Amino acid sequence: MSNKPRAILTGNAPAPAGHYSQATRSGSNLYISGQLPIRTDKVPLPDRKFETQARQAIANMLAILEAAGGKAEDLCRVTAYIVGVENWPEFNRIYSDMLGGAKPARTVVPVPELHYGHLVEIDAIAAIPDQD
Repeated sequence: MSNKPRAILTGNAPAPAGHYSQATRSGSNLYISGQLPIRTDKVPLPDRKFETQARQAIANMLAILEAAGGKAEDLCRVTAYIVGVENWPEFNRIYSDMLGGAKPARTVVPVPELHYGHLVEIDAIAAIPDQD
């Protein structure tokens, strides 16, 4: 596989809203852009609960990972930005549930606010083996 960066785009995660890619792959390295809890159809989530938002943001990240040929076990590093440190235990529960046995290095950063009132944003780096 070429080391030249190439954009990854899937319809199973929301399209970028600015001048960036959902992810960029260079060789076996995949860099997933920050994913907000936005549905692919851009229709607002049915509720504003932290759990609903966290599950959607993680699902977006995993959909992009899958589109690049990866799986949760290929994740190397995840960074999550969460509004409200009190949401940390719930984030841990949801994250563990959705990633299963995968345990990449991780940082959780409590922040005062995110775009459009969202409560979580998540980005990641993965190493995806060549499929040749």
